[in-house]
Amino acid sequence: MKIAIDGPAGAGKSTVARAVARRLDLTYVDTGAMYRAAALACIRAGVSVDDGAAIAALIGSLDIDLATASDGRPVVLLEGEDVTDAIRSPEVTRYASPLSAHSVVRRALVSQQKAMARHRDVVMEGRDIGTVVLPDADVKVFLTASASVRAARRARDLAEAGHAADVAAVQAGIEERDRRDSSRADSPLRRADDAVEIVSDELTVDEVVDRVVEMALAKTEGTRQSTSRRMPTERAA
Repeated sequence: MKIAIDGPAGAGKSTVARAVARRLDLTYVDTGAMYRAAALACIRAGVSVDDGAAIAALIGSLDIDLATASDGRPVVLLEGEDVTDAIRSPEVTRYASPLSAHSVVRRALVSQQKAMARHRDVVMEGRDIGTVVLPDADVKVFLTASASVRAARRARDLAEAGHAADVAAVQAGIEERDRRDSSRADSPLRRADDAVEIVSDELTVDEVVDRVVEMALAKTEGTRQSTSRRMPTERAA
């Protein structure tokens, strides 16, 4: 089972994907965290987000990995260091979106993401999962919400993490990120033709998770019935 969840910044993809993975016992892959880890590495190295040559030189040797802690918490490792919290800073957030527009970055990380899903069942979330990374996913969801709702959610999360957050500024940042993600030449943010769109403005997290799980179970049941119909019947003696 491979589930692709795409959508714009602040739509709740990570929260929903983690919950779906727990409910269905699948591996959760946060592709956005991988781009954030790459952004953190560039920031630490003093590489400008406009310096394509320096970015290409750095990205080729980066060791980015996703793991699971003993308590089930997803962990992001950069060169073996746990950077799970460090990649959620406003500075990394501002850097990650323009960095992800570089084709060399997308090619490197998409290759890693495809490899992660090759031999295991996954719930993978990002912006180009259903269109580029897992175009043959069993279930595709495009999760979105209005910019104002997403901004309020993101501001709350930042405040809880100890970062000052002005909702109006957060919304302006989200809208700019939407513009960049949707207009970039390489793997732009868009809903796959066969993806189910879920608008979460009026939905709780549990309600969204329930919908995705129901889609996955329906797909599994449909596949099981199709396989059963294709099996040859025994001839009577």
